[in-house]
Order: sequence, then C-alpha cells, then structure tokens
Amino acid sequence: MQKRITILDTVRGLTMISMAGFHACYDLAYLYDWDMPWFTQTVFQDIWRASISWVFSWVFLFIAGWMCTLSRNNIKRAAKYALAALVVWLATTLVSVDDSVNFGIIYCMAACTGIVALTDPVLKKISARWGMSLCLLLFALTWSIPKTIYPVPYLAWLGFPSPGFVSGDYYPIIPFFFMYLAGYFAAHIAKGIDKTVPSWAYANPIPELASLGRHALPFYLLHQPIILGFLELVYSVR
Repeated sequence: MQKRITILDTVRGLTMISMAGFHACYDLAYLYDWDMPWFTQTVFQDIWRASISWVFSWVFLFIAGWMCTLSRNNIKRAAKYALAALVVWLATTLVSVDDSVNFGIIYCMAACTGIVALTDPVLKKISARWGMSLCLLLFALTWSIPKTIYPVPYLAWLGFPSPGFVSGDYYPIIPFFFMYLAGYFAAHIAKGIDKTVPSWAYANPIPELASLGRHALPFYLLHQPIILGFLELVYSVR
C-alpha cells in the first residue's frame, strides 16, 4: 500500500483553520456589529480572503486532483461531494444569513472528480508532463472568464455567470477544473519518477493539522454552523 504523503493533509488543515478564522471574524464584524476596524476598514480583509481563495483554487484543488489518483472509487467520491454541495446550497438558501452558495468549492470538487472518473482511461493516454503543462497554461488563460458577466442564462455552473447570478462562494468548472487536472497529471509524473518522495513529505510534526486535513469535507460543512451557533448561544445568555 502506498504510504500517505502527510504534507498534503497538513496544508489542507492549515487552510481549514484560516477559513474558520476568517468566517468567525466576518460573522463578528457584520452579523454581530463588533467594532473591528482592522478587519472592516483595511486591506487586511481582502488579503486574507484572497489568500484563502488562492489556496483553494491553486493548492487545494491541485491536491484534490493528486489525491483522486489514489482513490479506489472516484464515482463514489464525486457522489459524496455532490450530496454535500446540495446540502450547502439548501442550508445557505434557507437560512439566508448571507448570499446562498451556488456552484461553490464542493460543487467544483464533485464536478472535477466525476469528470476525471469518467475520462480516466483517456487521460492516462496523455503524456503527464504535457498534460500538466497544458492544464496550468489553460488555468492561467481562463482565470478571468468567470469574473465577467455574460448575457446567457444557466451557464454559471460552467464559468459564464449571467447578470442575475449571485453566490457566496463560486468555483465553476472553468477555470478550476484545469488546476484539478494539473494535480492529477502531477501525481502520474511522480509515479513515473524513480526517485522516492522526500522524507519531509511523510513527516507529521503537527498530527492535529494532518488529521483535520484528512477530514476537510466535514469540517468545511460544519465550521460555519458551529461558529454561528456558538455566537448565538453567547449572545443569548448575555
């Protein structure tokens, strides 16, 4: 059995902690009216938000593409992600605390995993080095596509949002599938190299972070409800 590359889990764990911290600050500042000028009136909030977004779109999806090559059943993984995405959409639509999440990161994970699962026999015929290089180039070239408004409805899932489209978290197939696929090809490159993975990649200096990274999906689904529930409890007893 292939040994787990723990550094990937640790990076995901760090991302989850950063995301939870950002959401906690956001809730305190905008839902509970805390005076937090360092967060609401400076560029720090934009930098923090961007760092999370970049980690998700660059690192998180790259890792997800890599890890899908180690999965025994990617169809099952895609279905699990799709169900989780549906739960997120229903919860954010019904609660209406902020903009509902339409085609967010979990939807993206479901779509990318499903596409790779269905096309894996074809993808394996492509040179991994050429595939990874092309995917990174396509990711860079198509990065700005979903940032534009298009006069065509019902294509926001692909990366072409219409004028009325709103989402609190938006990761369409274009351009993010290309980063996911770059991770897929990177894993195949690594498999084809005779050299072993560096020992530091297997190190586990902070087991708690690595464990969190291995359970990123339930943490993503539960962290915001837990934060809001805790804040509601605190404010109800004041």
